[in-house]
Amino acid sequence: MSMAIASPPTAEEQLVFLSKLQRLFGESSFTATYKFALLIALADLAVEIGSDDGDRLLLTTRQIADRFVQLYWRQATPYGIGRLGTSPGVLIQNSGKQAAVVGAIKAFHDRTHTVTPQAARAHADYPKLLSDVARTVSEQPLTYLQNFGGSTDAFLYERPDNSTVLLKPGIAYCLRRFQPLVQQLARTHWVEHVKGNRLNHAILGEADDLEDFLFSTSRESLLALGADLRKIDGEKCFYCRQSLTTVDVDHFIPFSLYPRDLAHNFVLAHPGCNRSKSDTLAAKPHLERWIERLVIHSDALAEAGQRAGMVVDVVVSRQVANWGYTSARVSGGHAWLAAAKYELIDDGYTVLLG
Repeated sequence: MSMAIASPPTAEEQLVFLSKLQRLFGESSFTATYKFALLIALADLAVEIGSDDGDRLLLTTRQIADRFVQLYWRQATPYGIGRLGTSPGVLIQNSGKQAAVVGAIKAFHDRTHTVTPQAARAHADYPKLLSDVARTVSEQPLTYLQNFGGSTDAFLYERPDNSTVLLKPGIAYCLRRFQPLVQQLARTHWVEHVKGNRLNHAILGEADDLEDFLFSTSRESLLALGADLRKIDGEKCFYCRQSLTTVDVDHFIPFSLYPRDLAHNFVLAHPGCNRSKSDTLAAKPHLERWIERLVIHSDALAEAGQRAGMVVDVVVSRQVANWGYTSARVSGGHAWLAAAKYELIDDGYTVLLG
């Protein structure tokens, strides 16, 4: 019997996906932030290891658990704004007692004194932490995410067993195509959930930087990375090639497109170039230089990323870039060349990325 050849979902099927995703956020019960983390993890993994052929994608609960550790790592440390009437504390991620994942990561913090999730991965106790988190992920968000509107609609995945998740045909494609939307919806609802939890009111006060704390790399890590990038790349703006005085640490693939801090994705830029490029992809000359930089300085960038506590994976960085430029080419996107100068993203961009 011949195997059916996978094909990308039709426009109508993609609309059905978006409609069900909207219903999931509107009609689901969110007693903890786990479901938001699960959607982010699935979207990230679809981008990084999935494809646009419409085929199913098999994931393990340990792969998802590793993303949970990265997402919750900073959130397992005290948040404090130092304002009158507030007191620092670990934010509660559940409507009742603290979420088990946060508790497990905090206990790992306290026991091992590891500072970053990258350092944690190298610790002998990390496999146990991963197993504990994977068990929670399997028993809770993976079991209940597809329950909404008073019934179960398993439109995203099946569970072949307790240790694997099989994304259904077309789902990895849709998660890749609509990844920025999935991320935005999940993160916005996550922030609202934390703010709305009465147990967090004494910690938060009138917090105005909560989203940065929950999801962004710390300023200290960016400063440390920036210092190393000066040694690797020299004192020139990555884009205009002019000498640096003041400097920004910029996401080459925009953070708004793929909001995950990958060490190989950072470059140094003039604040003016950074503001001008904003949330657009960089044009071909910049992409060519970025790819060459990955080859020449991959090890040095990895070491800098490790020191700054960031995710280090040059293969994933290239995969994300390939996904970003491919998506832009399909939609007729333009890339930033210089201030007020753009060019159409054509097949030549994706050829560069292999």
